[in-house]
Amino acid sequence: MTDCVFHVLIPARRASTRLPDKPLLDIGGAPMIVRVAERARASGALSCTVATDDAEIAAVCQRAGIAAVFTRADHPSGSDRLAEAVEHLGWADDTVVVNVQGDEPLLDPALVQRVAHTLGEHPDCVMATAAHPIERAADLFNPNVVKVVLDRRGRALTFSRAPLPWWRDAPRHDASLDLTSWPAGARPLRHIGLYAYRTGFLRQFPRLTPAPLERCESLEQLRVLWHGERIAVTVTPNVPGPGVDTAEDLVRVRALWAAAPSYPLM
Repeated sequence: MTDCVFHVLIPARRASTRLPDKPLLDIGGAPMIVRVAERARASGALSCTVATDDAEIAAVCQRAGIAAVFTRADHPSGSDRLAEAVEHLGWADDTVVVNVQGDEPLLDPALVQRVAHTLGEHPDCVMATAAHPIERAADLFNPNVVKVVLDRRGRALTFSRAPLPWWRDAPRHDASLDLTSWPAGARPLRHIGLYAYRTGFLRQFPRLTPAPLERCESLEQLRVLWHGERIAVTVTPNVPGPGVDTAEDLVRVRALWAAAPSYPLM
């Protein structure tokens, strides 16, 4: 794996419709945003900064010794928020930045590092991300599980909520399909929403015209491919820990944390 110096940015806001004040919710005795930053710092990143529009989130980070930068409240996406943050931080265009979501307190630090290094190994790509083999046919047919298809060099061909690739000769096309019998080299992959960017491209991204496919699938990364840029993908055998989107997710993550106090240091 090629050595790569990288920074981590964590976009965080309180205006979650499904789970209000999400970054400030307690996970094992600390706010979730602090737990996420702890995991990000364990990745070996040169720095870890929270990008937020909220004074309370910034204050919580400050008390925990975590850097924070203020950004506008009207950003339509996390990528737009990060684009403003890198301007405030003044990083050069060739700087590698990993976008860690603020609701992933169980994220593996090694995966953060691996995504950054994957971008370093692909100078023809402006971004890198991750995926893992889908284990259950139900996930293949679930539109909330985003699939990614790769070329021979490990770059994304496309992302979709549809079941891709489609095995024409599968014995069944339903949730009982045995994915272990899938044709060699064509196993469906689930996209993991972790991204590394070259800062120069991150600055450009908000100015790119949204893609028709992006609007159709509600997948922002399709804008990158539609404009002819490339995304490198690292495939991990490990299923990532769950994120927190709902109250049910919060209960699950708290239970996992309580059952494994060493979880953040894996």
